Amino acid sequence: MVFLYLIMIVFGWVNIYAAEYDESYTSILDVNRRYGKQFIWIIASILLALIVLIIDSKFFFSFSFFFYTFSIISLLAVLAIGTTISGSKSWFQIGSLGIQPAEFAKFAAALALAKYLSNINISLSKSKHLFKAIIIIALPALLILMQHDTGSALVYSAFLLVLFREGLSGKVLLFGISAAILFILTLLLNKFIVSGSLLALLVFILLFIKSSKRNIISLLIIFIIGAGFIFSVDYAFENVLKPHQKKRINVLIGKESDPRGAGYNVNQSKIAIGSGGFSGKGFLNGTQTKFNFVPEQSTDFIYCTVGEEWGFLGSTFVILLFLLLLFRLIKLAERQRSAFSRIYGYSVASILFFHFAINIGMTIGIAPVIGIPLPFFSYGGSALWAFTILLFIFIRQDASRLEVL
Repeated sequence: MVFLYLIMIVFGWVNIYAAEYDESYTSILDVNRRYGKQFIWIIASILLALIVLIIDSKFFFSFSFFFYTFSIISLLAVLAIGTTISGSKSWFQIGSLGIQPAEFAKFAAALALAKYLSNINISLSKSKHLFKAIIIIALPALLILMQHDTGSALVYSAFLLVLFREGLSGKVLLFGISAAILFILTLLLNKFIVSGSLLALLVFILLFIKSSKRNIISLLIIFIIGAGFIFSVDYAFENVLKPHQKKRINVLIGKESDPRGAGYNVNQSKIAIGSGGFSGKGFLNGTQTKFNFVPEQSTDFIYCTVGEEWGFLGSTFVILLFLLLLFRLIKLAERQRSAFSRIYGYSVASILFFHFAINIGMTIGIAPVIGIPLPFFSYGGSALWAFTILLFIFIRQDASRLEVL
């Protein structure tokens, strides 16, 4: 995993250099350019990784709730005294350095959830235990949502995969998938048509199961909850999401066509990736990149730089790197003797998977643009440091896997 991490941060830096390349700036370490700053942050990240590796693994278990409490305080503080950047009040500005507490809150939430669920008396089959686990996940997510950073808040939905691994009923996961489908259908169709279709589906199901009073009441309750959800979609869509996010979702699902507005980033990104062909245009030879056709190309849309300059081969290489890392994380998580280490390992895998899948999905037009970085590749100190700490805490836990915390 250390080897994969080093490959990712180096290849990520190379692509940030390509995205920000300007012939008038000759030094690759020019701190006035993003690639120069990223180089410094990479060195700092490696030092952070080394610090994490020399700390006793029990430290992270013992201070899990301290990290979580500190992250909640920092998220509250940024609401009061933070700096607004790109519409989100989620940054502490210290001179020229910007720190985003939302990025660091992810590993703090992962530690707190792992410690809570690792208690032998905790069972997710009990409602009170499940409720407390959801509170641990939802509290930072809500505070981040209050900062108008919907993308970062949505990352916390990845923890549902961790809960599912630790015994959460598959019905809850099915409920979440069903809610997402109903949400999209309600945006596309008349809500009365969607409600009627749901009722017809439940009646159809009733034909194949025992028509007992209990089953009828259960299906009726499902319909009432579903109908209530359907009729609340419009309110949530209009009042929770920001205008540009609503626009992007409408463009994604085909309700609107706005190639020069909300759909501009994605269209230019797809052009850049497609123009790379099989082997790419070559390092520093990307025309979409060179002439800045894709906004935020060194941050949220760094993957299209890979696609244009390194082609299908480079794009596939990046995907394989992430899949290999995720596979390794899950494999190592399963061999942990400590429940804390196992749960934390699955949390790391879930967070990285969400970022990887959604970020690449939004650059190729199959996921909404929610503004989250590609781990270890996108420009940004806070994200790189947070992902580094997140990963290396687990590597440290794995180094002491024979110990039971």
